[in-house]
Amino acid sequence: MTAAWRPAPGPVVCLGETMAALAPDPPRPLADAGHLRLSVAGAESNVAMYLAAHGVPARWLSAVGDDPLGRRVRAAVAAAGVDVTHVRTDPHRPTGLLLKNPGPAGTRVHYYRTGSAASALGPGLLDGEPVGSAALLHLTGITPALSASCRALVTRALAPPAAERPYTVSFDVNHRAALWPDGTAPTVLRALADRADIVFVGLDEAQELWGGDLTVTGLRELLPGPRILVVKDGARTATAVTTDGTCTVPALRTAVVEPVGAGDAFAAGFLAGLLRAETLPRALRLGHLTAVSALKVTGDHGPLPEAADIARLLGLPDRDWQRYEEGSEAVRS
Repeated sequence: MTAAWRPAPGPVVCLGETMAALAPDPPRPLADAGHLRLSVAGAESNVAMYLAAHGVPARWLSAVGDDPLGRRVRAAVAAAGVDVTHVRTDPHRPTGLLLKNPGPAGTRVHYYRTGSAASALGPGLLDGEPVGSAALLHLTGITPALSASCRALVTRALAPPAAERPYTVSFDVNHRAALWPDGTAPTVLRALADRADIVFVGLDEAQELWGGDLTVTGLRELLPGPRILVVKDGARTATAVTTDGTCTVPALRTAVVEPVGAGDAFAAGFLAGLLRAETLPRALRLGHLTAVSALKVTGDHGPLPEAADIARLLGLPDRDWQRYEEGSEAVRS
């Protein structure tokens, strides 16, 4: 596994919409809420923020409205150490908004993003900077669901064969059923994912899209194109499949405050590991460690452990890693 393909080191560009987010504080159904907490939420900017926390140069590429929410979004992403120089301000379209509605069966999300500034992004965004100097371009399956021009953007980014692209492309399937009312998600997302170099997908997500009996092996047969296919099996394991074989690493046990953002955090940790030329097992471990940072907070982005703690956990023997519970002072006997 140590000689497997790795993306070239360098800046990462994360392209996609980030919205203002309102959530009841304390968590309760919206209909009963007395107060709402304002934050920001975006899969691609989440990845950029966690990459920056890992010391990887990260740039967020998008558009926001010329409004207070757009300024709030831009400032929040920049405060995490992400380069937002190339984020465009649209004077004619608003910043997108989402509302979280917690309930006994989980949190439901209501989107107000139709006609947003980011929904007007198009293929021309790939010309020039910052994409021109990117070592890796990170995309998700959310973007092609936003508009025809956004779908054209992602399609163009993935159109050239991998060997002819000037950058590596990572693609998180990130299926949001509410954004695909026409039922085209399975076909579109499969075609896009199969052209990426690195793909992230949840096993349950893949089963919902492409068949309830799918296994990791069946998913690889469905998506033979990616150099690395990462399949996340909830709080249990994550598996990386390459031409050299399969590597599975158990997730860390931890108390979950809110699961939103954990998949983005995992992707950032794994990518950071690859860009550091870590082995696949260590990259998967770094993905799990970063995901825990999101699981422990109510927002999408939480603080990473100290660098010394990360190094110690990455170096644990396999047996001790499997027994470790995040938040404990030592490996438990």
